[in-house]
Amino acid sequence: MELWQEMLRQSVDSAKDLVERFGFEKQAADKLNSLFHIRINPYYLSLIRHPGDPIWLQCIPDSKELLQDDLPEDPLAEDSHSPVPSIVHRYPDRVLFLTTSQCSMYCRFCTRKRKVGDSKKINMKYLQDGIDYIAAHPEVRDVILSGGDPLMLTDFLLERLLKGIREIPHVEIIRIGTKMPCVLPQRITLKLSKMLKKYHPIYINTHFNHPWECTPEAKRACGMLADAGIPLGNQTVLMKGVNDDSAIMLELMRKLLSMRVRPYYLYQADITKGTDHFRTPVSKGLEIMDKLRGTTSGLAIPYYVIDAPGGGGKIPMLPQYVVGRAGKNIILRNYKYEICIYPDLEEEPAYHNPPVEKPFLRKNGKRKDVIQEVKMIEE
Repeated sequence: MELWQEMLRQSVDSAKDLVERFGFEKQAADKLNSLFHIRINPYYLSLIRHPGDPIWLQCIPDSKELLQDDLPEDPLAEDSHSPVPSIVHRYPDRVLFLTTSQCSMYCRFCTRKRKVGDSKKINMKYLQDGIDYIAAHPEVRDVILSGGDPLMLTDFLLERLLKGIREIPHVEIIRIGTKMPCVLPQRITLKLSKMLKKYHPIYINTHFNHPWECTPEAKRACGMLADAGIPLGNQTVLMKGVNDDSAIMLELMRKLLSMRVRPYYLYQADITKGTDHFRTPVSKGLEIMDKLRGTTSGLAIPYYVIDAPGGGGKIPMLPQYVVGRAGKNIILRNYKYEICIYPDLEEEPAYHNPPVEKPFLRKNGKRKDVIQEVKMIEE
């Protein structure tokens, strides 16, 4: 048995553990564990500094989860885009391949609570059906392994799966979505990295949400994968009390780059049953993105997206940088809220932009009339 597997055996994984280790009332612990199973491996548990901190919030159940029965279990309508049990086919040229129901740590904000942890809904017996589906659909060029966490599979089983996918001629890219470098970096070994290297091009997207997760162990794990030639991206979820602060987000993005991980997405939290207490207003995400721009390298700035309810796909959200138009001039503002004028070649923009009757710029807490300022510049 490998180290990571032994660590999994030592996980907090029952309502009884919640009662004995964290002082939960037994009835509440039973209900929370029934709603969404608990698993916290010893490594991730060791990152908690005090009750209610950003690590605690992500892994320890909260009674607030029991108060949100009116929210959807499948907010992204994945099940309606699932032609076979292991496949979600929403976009034309790519599929999501659900490989296992298991994770090394069950995130309390998980958007797939209805399936994750339930081996009846995501099961390895469906893997061949998934491979057969991909082989029968030549438009699929990009396969994303997810679950659960694909790296919960043993090296042997994972390689069998990768080999089966790589033998399909029209599959160009294989991506693996895994939280292991963050929550159980001991899973990343030289043996695993060398095996993955055989099936390039492979990309890995991992999932760090807070700077405290960027430990020496995590850096070592990401380094091994990067040394195997695997590009690494990160998908962060914006969460109240965890990372809804521009300084925390800036620190996280900078630390990710130092670990050779490129920030990829910042997700607005999904509207999922039992997770509403994590959600922030969209304005908070836009504020964070606005403060990231100009204060750090463009490499450190992710796409802020909403994964549209009902299966509409990822929609990018951007602060408003185009603040108006004066004749042929496009009026822009930079990260310092300074006005910039770009002389366009067309009288009308070639893209859809809502009309701005009287755009203004806010600087030093005061409204400034942009049109008036442009006239002054032109004069």
